[in-house]
Amino acid sequence: MTEQAARKWKWIAPAGLMLVGLGLSLTGEAIILKGDDAPVWTWVVLGTLGLVGVNAGLSVFGDAVKRRVWDEILTRERKT
Repeated sequence: MTEQAARKWKWIAPAGLMLVGLGLSLTGEAIILKGDDAPVWTWVVLGTLGLVGVNAGLSVFGDAVKRRVWDEILTRERKT
């Protein structure tokens, strides 16, 4: 794995995982608000932001995994 690819992996993968965690937390908070009979707009907005966070995090993490796999494949091809 090249130095540049390793640096990107070390930043992109954790960022994706943090976004997933943030999104799940926001979604859970929206569920709690809905159960507490909070105004509809509060839990709808919070739940929507949570789902956006989960999907963005999965996309970012998936891209990091894709980059890592491609770099590993290219590294193996260069060695052979």
